[in-house]
Amino acid sequence: MEGLAMLRQLIGQLQELLQLYGSPPPLPSLQLHHYNQQQQPRQQLNNGWCFLNIEDGSADDYCGLVVAGEKSESFKMLDSYKPRPTKRSRKERNRGKIPGTTCSAEAMDQEIWKEFPEDLFEAVIARLPIPAFFRLRSVCRKWDSLLNSQSFSQRCAEAPLSNPWFYTITHENVDNAGAMYDPSLKKWYHPTVTSLPTKIVLPVASAGGLVCFLDAGRRNFFVGNPLTQSFRELPASSVGVLSRVAVGMTLNGKLTSSGYKILWVGCDGGYAIYDSVKNSWTRPGSVPSSFKLPLLLNFRSQAVSVGCILYFLRSDPEGIVSYNMVTGVWKQFIIPAPLNLSDHTLAECGGRIILVGLLTKNAATCVCIWELQKMTLLWKEVDRMPNIWCLEFYGKHVRMTCLGNKGLLMLSLRSRLMNRLVTYNVMSREWLKVPGCTVPHGRKRRWIACGTAFHPCLTAMA
Repeated sequence: MEGLAMLRQLIGQLQELLQLYGSPPPLPSLQLHHYNQQQQPRQQLNNGWCFLNIEDGSADDYCGLVVAGEKSESFKMLDSYKPRPTKRSRKERNRGKIPGTTCSAEAMDQEIWKEFPEDLFEAVIARLPIPAFFRLRSVCRKWDSLLNSQSFSQRCAEAPLSNPWFYTITHENVDNAGAMYDPSLKKWYHPTVTSLPTKIVLPVASAGGLVCFLDAGRRNFFVGNPLTQSFRELPASSVGVLSRVAVGMTLNGKLTSSGYKILWVGCDGGYAIYDSVKNSWTRPGSVPSSFKLPLLLNFRSQAVSVGCILYFLRSDPEGIVSYNMVTGVWKQFIIPAPLNLSDHTLAECGGRIILVGLLTKNAATCVCIWELQKMTLLWKEVDRMPNIWCLEFYGKHVRMTCLGNKGLLMLSLRSRLMNRLVTYNVMSREWLKVPGCTVPHGRKRRWIACGTAFHPCLTAMA
């Protein structure tokens, strides 16, 4: 009887706590340890508590219940009530977000947006991704005509430069069906250049969003913007362009509206310059007599431009040849190439001259990156492709082509049964694999033959 009195006192204290602190959670399921094989009835109260009927049992039964609750450590009747989270339906989650509600109507109120400054519209649109802009042009005629706006051209010039794109030509090139790669979205585009009168044109240089093409068959030059598909044929050069020429291109200012210049130089030392402002070719003369002729340039390597200076890679003697498009001065630098190097090409990043090539020793092949030290005029290795990637080339005869040389490089690595495309960011030293270039709605991968990098600019005009 003494135990039963203690239990009644305990339950009385719990009821007082209930009235003081509110409703606690329901009791967890407890095992009743009693000596009689009958389970004692329980009364369910409205407040969620579950009490036992004290009048219908012995003290030993309820003492066993309390002891079992203490041993399991689950008899926590003073915890605050936390209901289990319930999953809301999609309709409830989207409530208030459906167009036409009060919030959306206020956000798109024409009385507010008609006061938005027009120049800010252009500033925002100029910073959109290129694919988003072309989708935006279909909204209204005004936005469709932005490409011809001088103020919009200025906004595009003020926008920070994005990663360069790559314009490439495939081995299956038909009707100038090139392929453009956007490294930001990791996506290929397949435009058909219908404005070019010839079927075979090769991208040889670029500047300010414009790409220079050489028609090897007719020996003519074309310049255009691959994004807007606007191209023009340059006047015929007074000197016939030979098949083996190196081509470079620079801007007169920051915008293509300031004009651009194109230089080609042949093995015999002769060269010519096209000025877009004058729309004519001139032949200043030949390279200095101190240059060894024939001028054995590395025609697999495209020229790189740093400001108004063009740099060409030379094979014999090994080194670099430069030409200043403003002063008209030629210079040559004898720089020995690293040992066991092949398929090397020049690149540029922030004014630094970079060399990229295949380093082969025994059966191992690896892609290495060097930077030109201006004080010593020597190449210093700064990075190389991850070893796990190089293992794929072990024992294979690999050839490499550098498709872009403006801070972000695209390398085409191929052997008899392999074709890999990778990009290398000179600033971040990041290597990334490029998805295969496949025809639209097709499965067959195209093999990249050549290409060049260009900074996408919507308002660049040839």
